[in-house]
Amino acid sequence: MPKRVDHEERRRQIADALLRTAATRGLHATGMREVAAEAGVSLRLVQYYFGTKEELLLAAMQHLAARFGERGMARIGRLKESEGAVRPCDVIAAILTEALPADDERRTFTVLYTAYFALSLTDPALAIAPLVRNSDVVINVVAAQLRTAQAAGDTPAYLDPDLEAVSLLAMSAGLGTSVLGGQSSVEQAQAVIDYHLHRLFPASRPALRRANESTVRRAVRSSALARRCRRHGPGRAQRSSPPREISCAAITLRWISLVPSPTIISGASRK
Repeated sequence: MPKRVDHEERRRQIADALLRTAATRGLHATGMREVAAEAGVSLRLVQYYFGTKEELLLAAMQHLAARFGERGMARIGRLKESEGAVRPCDVIAAILTEALPADDERRTFTVLYTAYFALSLTDPALAIAPLVRNSDVVINVVAAQLRTAQAAGDTPAYLDPDLEAVSLLAMSAGLGTSVLGGQSSVEQAQAVIDYHLHRLFPASRPALRRANESTVRRAVRSSALARRCRRHGPGRAQRSSPPREISCAAITLRWISLVPSPTIISGASRK
């Protein structure tokens, strides 16, 4: 009998090869021939699964986003095993922490996702809409978690969950590039995340893997980014996918089930 081919697995194999190649050569300098060599397959096979380089790049970005979602789910799963319960603040903390380029895999995610976004601004052949949809899904998940926390009295009722969710994701993106550019350390970026989570969840302390707190405080005091946060102070701050694509939407929506509540489900579906 002829050998059965798992086409989705073959597509993932090729997408992984693109990510490995682009991580060293740069996304703009990675072609289909280099990807075929890295994957150990023929150029014709790459072209069979991905008709153009643009289609291959988009699929690789969707695969990258799916891996981000899987890592977030794994982080929350470990917390659920150790703590027995997962709070909305834990889900949000996992999302924001996974976006920090604190290791090679997360650094690759930040570098390549940012590079694709930058290239798509000047190259109309690169689709940007799927990346925007991915971001919208994550924003909806964060907003839904905030609504659930408000209903439980864990988050101030006067806060706007939708605006806070957009703010948190924008902050997360900025912190990622700040770490990549050397403006902030991972510890400083994590301290900024914790600062805002403590503001949103004053009675809770998200269960994150932290560096020694005194070390973090010293790092934050030396950071220009943290100094700007400290100048505003906590009081003022309070006023203040297509066929054959691998999408992170399904994975990120699964995060909702970790804190079961009709409020979360209805919130995540709002547009």
